[in-house]
Amino acid sequence: MRRSSAVPLVLFASAASSLAAVSTLAAPGQPLKTGTPGQFEIVGNTLVSAQQLFLGTENKVYIVDKTENNPTQINQHPAWASEYNVDTNVARPMDVLSNSFCAGGGVLGNGTWMNVGGNQAVTYQGATAPSQLGGPPYDDLDGGLAFLDVCANDDNCNWVDNPALYMSTRRWYPTLETLEDGSIMILGGCLWGGFVNAASQNNPTLEYFPPRNGGTPIGLNILTTTLPANLYPITYLLPSGNIIIQTNFGTEIYDYKNNVEHTLANIPHAVRTYPASGATAMLPLTPANNWTATVIFCGGSNIKPDQWVETWHIAQYTADKTCVRMTPDVSAVWEDDDMLPEPRSMGNFILLPDGTLFMTNGAMTGVAGYGVNISWSIHDSYADHPITAPLIYDPGAPAGSRFSRAGLANSTINRMYHSTATLLPDGSVIIAGSNPHPDYTVGPNIEYPTEYRAERFYPSYYNKRRPQPQGLLSQLSYGGSYFNVTLTKDDLAGDIGNIQKTKVVISRTGFSTHAMNMGMRHVELDVSYTATADGATLHVSQLPANSAIIAPGPALCFVVTNGVPSVGKMIMLGNGQIGQQPVTTPQKLPVSSIPAGVGSGSSSGSGSGSGGKNAAGRVFDGKTAVIAGAVALVSSAAALVMV
Repeated sequence: MRRSSAVPLVLFASAASSLAAVSTLAAPGQPLKTGTPGQFEIVGNTLVSAQQLFLGTENKVYIVDKTENNPTQINQHPAWASEYNVDTNVARPMDVLSNSFCAGGGVLGNGTWMNVGGNQAVTYQGATAPSQLGGPPYDDLDGGLAFLDVCANDDNCNWVDNPALYMSTRRWYPTLETLEDGSIMILGGCLWGGFVNAASQNNPTLEYFPPRNGGTPIGLNILTTTLPANLYPITYLLPSGNIIIQTNFGTEIYDYKNNVEHTLANIPHAVRTYPASGATAMLPLTPANNWTATVIFCGGSNIKPDQWVETWHIAQYTADKTCVRMTPDVSAVWEDDDMLPEPRSMGNFILLPDGTLFMTNGAMTGVAGYGVNISWSIHDSYADHPITAPLIYDPGAPAGSRFSRAGLANSTINRMYHSTATLLPDGSVIIAGSNPHPDYTVGPNIEYPTEYRAERFYPSYYNKRRPQPQGLLSQLSYGGSYFNVTLTKDDLAGDIGNIQKTKVVISRTGFSTHAMNMGMRHVELDVSYTATADGATLHVSQLPANSAIIAPGPALCFVVTNGVPSVGKMIMLGNGQIGQQPVTTPQKLPVSSIPAGVGSGSSSGSGSGSGGKNAAGRVFDGKTAVIAGAVALVSSAAALVMV
């Protein structure tokens, strides 16, 4: 692949220049639709199979497929992308030229979404096209870089897909991580694709967008030592400003500013990266845990590095059911968590605004991927025994009781390879995709056909009366002056005491593909309150004074009262530009107060003032945007052992 020396500056200007001054948003209302709590509902047709999916506006989800023979046409070729309106459940096709099969994605700090990498241009059934610059029958292009500036009020958003903007190297199955300054790190992948990676085509490097150092890729040792299951490495930007990288059985802390890798102990029990595809998430960062990051991995497969060959019955090999977690900035040691009720590969965690995690999709046996003319595959699929029963994981519950299926119904759709999901502003979850085939494949005898049906899952809070807070801001800074949000007694479910159980949550919903949501994060803001007999004012801090806790860019803001979220509002985090974010000292919050005898809760307040102290003893004082943290914690990482 090649890249033009001209960076598409128009894309960087568009989102930032259109960002208005900070304004007060209209109060969110009630959800526009009803749904049965704990159940799935089939709601529409996505036109293309949702290999990749993300929430772009408050009512639009964007979907990208691989190059294949979808029935819906656009500009004289099959459509490979769509825009899905979650209010009307109507989709429109979008024109994408490059083959985004197994690309990565993320959002820049100015609000521009990126789709990065992917497969070579193909013909029918995924066969390599004679030209990588367009040719019959699809006229698709070799995967590269595509950009989307979403439009909130019309249907004219389009992908900018230009072969002159390709990366410096080929990347199939790359991971994207948005950084503190709103730029994006692009990690790993392979040159030509396939079921798993190999030394002959490995791309053990990273690069940045916008490009740094002339766009020259930077070597990453962990991607040379974790073959062959090192595609889509799992990454999380940590509050310390370092990045945890987990791939195959390997794990490390990467100090990307100094290009230093610190090796940790192997992840226990199983492979979690593609194609084992375990569920993964960073647990909520809150004032109570001092915005300290804990990452969790569940399921996957314990296939060993020398077993990733297509000569045995992988589709019937039982998946893993273990869960493990780590708090890298505090103690870079793996800990066992509650086990899944059944083995699962390709499970997908979604962070809900009430602080729990919803798990959907996946299979009990096999792994992600497909094969043509493989005797043991299930009509191409490398997995079997789909799991349609969802789970709720409560990170605050006692060990042994964190997973629950109470009140949850099953889906009626099998969702395996190339399935996706994301949180919506009304607190429901949209689930789409599943296509374990090289091309559009349907029919009465196809076990797991190409899937276009979208469904929504409605959490337990869905039909409860939602808070309608007044005073939410369109943009939040890193530190600075607090703002006030007002809530009526009705917003507090008729009990003023519920102000003591009210939170403000910022949710980055992420870019969903291959059982992970790149960039997904849940951050609770610091609050205090002043209550009266008729209502309450919530005093809300700006974002923590550290942009590594949650990167700049678009996100949803929820006010959650006693576990019931408002309808989320799309806001901008940071200054709407790519570059070092301004960080200021947080203003001290007023002391919480509630009249004696009002409400059913305690009258004690918890306003924490000018920032919190995290579990490692670091104070976010508004003067330091990046904390040194994890390097010291892992300086003796070679000696770490599992306990």
